[in-house]
Amino acid sequence: MNRDSALKKIKDKNFRALCEGIVADMKRLAVPGVSVAVWHGDQQWSAGLGVTSVDNPLPVTASTLFQIGSISKTMLATLLMQLVEKGKLDLDTPVKKYIPSLRLSDAAVAEQVTTRHLLTHSGGWMGEYFNQYGYGNDALDKMVKSLVRLPQISPLGAVSSYNNAGFTIAARLVEVLTKESYEVAATRRLFHPIGMTEAFFYPDDAIMTRRYAVGHLTWDGVATVANPWAIGRSTNAIGGVTCSAETLMAFAQFHSSDGNGIMQEATLKAMRSFQIHAGGRGDMGLSWFFHDHGPFVSYGHGGATKGQKGLFRFVPDEQFGFALLANSDRGGIVHDAAWIRALDIYMGYTATPPVPEDRDSAALAPYIGAYDYAFSHFAVEAADGGFVIHETPKGGFPTPTTPAGPPLPDVRARFIGPDTFVCLDEPRKDEVGDFIRGPNGSILYLRIGGRANLRIEQGVGK
Repeated sequence: MNRDSALKKIKDKNFRALCEGIVADMKRLAVPGVSVAVWHGDQQWSAGLGVTSVDNPLPVTASTLFQIGSISKTMLATLLMQLVEKGKLDLDTPVKKYIPSLRLSDAAVAEQVTTRHLLTHSGGWMGEYFNQYGYGNDALDKMVKSLVRLPQISPLGAVSSYNNAGFTIAARLVEVLTKESYEVAATRRLFHPIGMTEAFFYPDDAIMTRRYAVGHLTWDGVATVANPWAIGRSTNAIGGVTCSAETLMAFAQFHSSDGNGIMQEATLKAMRSFQIHAGGRGDMGLSWFFHDHGPFVSYGHGGATKGQKGLFRFVPDEQFGFALLANSDRGGIVHDAAWIRALDIYMGYTATPPVPEDRDSAALAPYIGAYDYAFSHFAVEAADGGFVIHETPKGGFPTPTTPAGPPLPDVRARFIGPDTFVCLDEPRKDEVGDFIRGPNGSILYLRIGGRANLRIEQGVGK
């Protein structure tokens, strides 16, 4: 499947060692294809491994296009910061000044929400809503107008809980302030100036005339092609960019630079400044999630579409970047492991794993219960000094009527802090989550995968 043959062509021993680990995981997890790239100093390496589709298996090359999902949000944030530089946008001015028609389920929140809230996932309303509004230039406007149906889950600015819907409002700001469609603004003002000339939006003809990967869902260990491929124009800005891992290195280099005359270095650094704690995903800048590794800090974002997953991270102080894109719902396992190996190979860094602790049933009791959100239902049940998370997917992506994907295995977890835990099993192995308390000290949310899932019942199992 082009994996072993591609390995043989890699001459650099470090990059080959990284790719050998990736290929081993691909085989174990039935992941059809991967695009991977590394940038370090004045050198860059990239490779395509596996195939684009199990139904039409073309070899993945270094330039094969993958859907990068929510990595797209960091490009949206960069565009908004360009507008801040030009004096057209203030991060702390209510969005309603720029979009007077903005309506949300909580009228007070609609009056007060700012761009900073949007870029830090702290708007507080139900963040997961996707729908198709055609391919006209009004698709994003229609999407934003539909958000009034989403309930407010947490107070404005109180909790960082991943909010796709909030970023659609941020994207609409780009259109309003530039008087261009989002796709035109992104391509003309960011992609081409910084060298991302091979980044596109569906259904741009450029995608269909190049080699591109399709997503896959894994049922009983077998990868099957995921449909539909497109997520719809109304969400292009928040998850619709299509490119290779190689192209993402141009983005890493730009954000690690002095701005190259395109933006001010101070603006790029401001995007990496602390804004709010985001639980297991780390701390948040303006769209960036970042982790302090001790000797250095890495910044990045993950992405997922229907059957495709990716990870993009960079360390500006070390002139280092990493990207891995996979055409499989199990791609997250591959890119998480590859990132850890890349840090070891290129940065000489090995993280100290957290030490799980056992708790008795009385100490676990406050956390046990059912938690719910748009895409998944979670049941937390005590087990062997820790707990088990039962996750039931509900569907809803890329349209509200899209059925759920494959069932997910139960995941064991152990506490590593007062309300913080680490997952012990794939597909969430080593993922850190937390429980969020309300003003009276009671548990209100289970935050996992960056999303604060509202508690709906206490003291239940499955």
